[in-house]
Formats: sequence, C-alpha cells, structure tokens
Amino acid sequence: MKNYNLKSKNVFPLNFALLIFIFAFSVSSFAEDIYESRLDRGLKNNEPYSYVLIKKAHADPLKAKSLLTEALKYSPDLPPAYFEMAKISFSPSANGIFESLDYTIKGFKAYKKNFWWLMSISGLFVVSLTVSLVVVLAVVTAIRLFIDTPLLSHDIKENKKKVLIALLLIPLSFFGPLFFMTGSLLLLGLYFRGMNKTVVYASVLLLLLSPFCLRIIDMFLSAPSPELRAIVAVNESRDNKYAASVLKNKDDYISLFSYGLALKREERYEEAIASYKKLLASYPNPLAYINLGNSYAGVNDMAAAKESYKKSIELKPLALSYYNLSQVSRETLDFAKGEEYFTEALKLSSEAVSQFSSAASRNPNRFVIDETLPMSAMWEYAENNVRGLIKISCLNSASHIIVSIALLALFYIMNSTFKQRAYRCQRCGVILCGKCGKEKLWGEMCSLCYKSLVKLDAIDSRIRVAKQFEVQELQKKKRRIIRLLSFAPPGIAHIYWGRILSGTLFLWLFLFLLLLILLKPLFSTGLSLFSHSWITMPASVIMAFLYLISNIDARRRLK
Repeated sequence: MKNYNLKSKNVFPLNFALLIFIFAFSVSSFAEDIYESRLDRGLKNNEPYSYVLIKKAHADPLKAKSLLTEALKYSPDLPPAYFEMAKISFSPSANGIFESLDYTIKGFKAYKKNFWWLMSISGLFVVSLTVSLVVVLAVVTAIRLFIDTPLLSHDIKENKKKVLIALLLIPLSFFGPLFFMTGSLLLLGLYFRGMNKTVVYASVLLLLLSPFCLRIIDMFLSAPSPELRAIVAVNESRDNKYAASVLKNKDDYISLFSYGLALKREERYEEAIASYKKLLASYPNPLAYINLGNSYAGVNDMAAAKESYKKSIELKPLALSYYNLSQVSRETLDFAKGEEYFTEALKLSSEAVSQFSSAASRNPNRFVIDETLPMSAMWEYAENNVRGLIKISCLNSASHIIVSIALLALFYIMNSTFKQRAYRCQRCGVILCGKCGKEKLWGEMCSLCYKSLVKLDAIDSRIRVAKQFEVQELQKKKRRIIRLLSFAPPGIAHIYWGRILSGTLFLWLFLFLLLLILLKPLFSTGLSLFSHSWITMPASVIMAFLYLISNIDARRRLK
C-alpha cells in the first residue's frame, strides 16, 4: 500500500505537467487554426487581438517578446506593436540599440500602411499646428493691444481721418473672430518695426488659408463615417462582412470596388462578378480586372479569369496580374505559360511575388491574390465626403480670399503712406510724433530725456535729477514685468519688450508641441486606448529646451 501511494505521488506531477502541455498545445493549435481561417477569408489584420496581446505583454514582461511577436504576426501593419517591441528590445549594448532602432523605423513605416493611424497622426499635427498659430496670434494681439493702442490713439488725435482705419474693425468683426483678430493686428502692425511686421503678414496668410485649413480639419472630423470605415476595413484586410452590408447600394468607384472585394472574399462570387462588371462598365481599371479574374477563378471559370487578367495587363502591366495569370495557367496544366508569366511578375516586383507565394494555398482567397485600393484612394474618398462641421465665417471661399487679399493690400498701402507715426521715448515712454512738434532726437528720446542725459547744460539740475529718478522707476517696473514674464511660456517676454517675431516663433513651437501631447488621446484610432505615445518624450524635451533658452534670453535682456 505504501508502495502504491509512493507511485501515485510520483505519477501525479507528471500527469499534471502532461495535461498542462496538452492544454497549451491545444490553445496554440486553436489560435493557429483561427489565424489560418482568417487568411482563407483574405484577412491578414486582426488589430483587436493584437491590442490584447500588447496589453498582456505589459502585464507579463517575461513573455513580452513572444506576445509582441505574435501581435505583429496577426497585425503586421500596426505601429504600436513595433514601438512596444522597440522598448523591450532596447539595451545598452550595440545589438540592443540597433534592434530597438530597427523596430522604431518599422513602426514609422507601418504608418504608411495603416490608414487610421496615418489619418489620426495627420489630424493631430494639422489641428495642433493650426490651433497653436491662432492662439499665438491672439496672444500677440492681446499683449500688443495695451502697448500700441495709445500710439494709434495719439495719431487719431493728430489726424481725425485716421479714425476711419480704426472703424474698419467693426465690419470685419461680423465676418468672424479670425477677421477681427487680423484686422486688429493690421492696425497694431503699423507700429511694429523691421521684421516684426512678418507677424502681420502671417496673420493675413492664415486668414487667406483658413478655408483650406478648416476643410482639412473637417475631413479629419468627418472621416469616421460608416462608409469609409467599411472601405478601409476590406482594403486593409480587416473585415469583409461590414463592407458587404454598408456599401451595398453605393455606386461610386471606391465603394463599388470595395463592395466587390468583400463579396469575393466571402465567396459570394456571382454577386462579386456582377459588381465588378458594373464597375468596369463605367470605370475601366486594371485593379478591378484583377479582382474580376479572381472572382471567375472562384467559380472555376479559368478561361474568363485569364481573359480578365490579360485585360488588366493591357491597361497596365502589374506584378499581381502576371502572378495570378501564372497560377491559373498552371491550374489548367499550361506550365510553360505559367512559368513565363511568373518570370514577368518577378521582373516587375520580386518582393511582391515573394509575399504572394508565402501566403499561397489551395483556398480561392489565397490561390490567387486580390488587389486592394491604394491608400491615396481612401484619402480621396475622405476628402470628397467632408460634412462641413466647422464654420466660423459667413463668407464663401472666393469672398474669403478676396477680403484677405484686400486686407493685405490695405496694410501695404497704409504702411507705405503713413510716414509720421507716433512712437515712445526709449527712456521714459512718453508718446511722441513729428506732427505735434516733438522732434525725433538721438536714440528716439523726448527732448527732456535728451537734455537730462546728453545736453546737460540745457536743463536745470533739479529737473534733470527728477527726470532721472522717473526714468529709473519706469525701468525698474519694466524689469519686474520682464522678470515675471520670463517664467511664462517661451516668447511672451519677447513679445512684450518688442522682439515680436522671435517671441511669436518661440511661443508657436512651444504651443504646437504642448497641443501634440494634450490632444494625442483624442486622436486614437478608435479601436483602442492606444495613441501616438512616442510623441510625448521628444516633444517634452524640445519644450524644456525652448523654455530654458527663452528664460536665459529674457534674463540677459534684464542685464
């Protein structure tokens, strides 16, 4: 009895280990079967499953590499899988650095193959760039309004006709906030010096391009429509059934092509053939002829399939046309022609042929390879289906452009015509102009500052000392303000003391990077909580550098 118990104790761990091995093998085989069944339906991307694997890799660092490798197998065009692989591959050694760099480069390349990730990062950059520019120009307007408005007021007092220019803001304000801001900068820009006037031209350029910018932003906001999601899903080999249901009654080229592809992959060959014939009657295209030939191959009509491939070659010789033609020729025992067509395919693209061959099997969706729409076609569809969700002006595009050009011409005329403009004394800040009899003296000083500093015998000593104290208190006040503004976002102190262009560039770049980080979660692909996390680190480093440089420059100004 003791021997029996001893044996059972020894056997139990072995049996348990065997059961675990069998269970793991079964799970692995089941996952592999699912993978192969998806390939048989023409689906090579399974992003939801890959996201689950990435989450598991975060939770289990020991198995992270194998989990991420599997994630890349199920979704070879998924950027975050490459970036996560780059993180875990990094090590201080040369191999670790180069391996991490290689995965990072592959991650960036994956953006070009994944429509939603490319769309989301493009939207993030465009929105951040546009919003940051608008905010910066608004900040410039607000800061300079308190500094330069008294100059304009002085000129209006000297010449009442100039009030008409200020009244220009009233009708502009009815067209929208961008017009009002640009009009304000036009007036204030008359008192900007040298290259600082570039900021005014930049505001007019923004106003001119705003319809185009808003249309692009509208495109990103309108993109997640059911139709575009269906088109992307089938052409990037993610899903067929959704496209087959959503695109059923559409008659544009992109929708018809995608609908036919979804039907073919779902083995609804007769419907796919009818859809492609309808498409080719209006839009003859080599890509559509290839998929029509594939649909004929699905119903075993090899003669019709060959004819379709040959028509595709007549329109444009493609590696896929020759490859499919070689497959069908060999299927009909015409091996000589099959080898000839295969050689032609290799000449056009040996890399593509290698990919086709690696996925080949007897399944109709893998025996001949489907052609998909290029990403440019999906971008075109997104651009042509903008819903107009944003509108900030009552003007149409043509009127918008005319008004913008008119404002630019008006600023140029005013800048050239108004020779006598008010300015501030560089020491005490009193407002001067040539017309009111206060001549411009050396260093743009008022006569009292000039006498108290240069022509000492022309003024009583008590007045000179009082003026020096007044100037000293004013300079202290300005230094306190600049010292405080040096801790504000980069560029604000520069805008305050008159280096408007450099301050605008500092602030624009800083806000652009800040918005990239803040808006990043809003531009996820919609399929997960993953966003473009790689942006955070370089953006934060550049922002810190900008802040440091701006702060140092402002403090040098104080000295």
